Amino acid sequence: MDKKKKLQPEQLEELLSVLKERFQKHMARHKGISWDNVAAKLKARTEKLWSLNEMERTGGEPDVVGYDKKTGEYIFYDCSAESPKGRRSLCYDHEALESRKEHKPENSAIGMCVAMDIELLTEDEYRMLQQLGSFDQKTSSWVETPTNIRKLGGALFCDRRYNTVFLYHNGAESYYAARGFRGSLKV
Repeated sequence: MDKKKKLQPEQLEELLSVLKERFQKHMARHKGISWDNVAAKLKARTEKLWSLNEMERTGGEPDVVGYDKKTGEYIFYDCSAESPKGRRSLCYDHEALESRKEHKPENSAIGMCVAMDIELLTEDEYRMLQQLGSFDQKTSSWVETPTNIRKLGGALFCDRRYNTVFLYHNGAESYYAARGFRGSLKV
């Protein structure tokens, strides 16, 4: 494993403590799942802890939202009330970032996902997250965009307004202070 992508023991303990506290505070997000089982999986897959720490560091407040019976993995999503603060003002992907002639943002949503070793939420995953609470009532989040839309220069994002989840489109090169992205990670 890349040494840069490894947490120090004190960072690991601090992260596990934060994740446990959040897990216990929001039990409705993961009914029937035991923290002891999650913690055991995390300790066995320490390479995933770096990604979870990046999700936490950038304001995502990752939490367990499910369990994949086929793979035996726990599913974490960013569960911050609004799109993570450390991941806003980003265009959709590297191609969109390179297409901007001026006023380029620092990065792209897809670029940050790759760097963090996480996946961008799909529209279905975003809608599933919204079943667990009310997220993005003041912000919006990029979601995985189908290739046919992306080839034409577009990208998709979602938010929650009027107690309803909306899916929208925008040029992939656009970026806004209130738009970021949410990620997922399987452990």
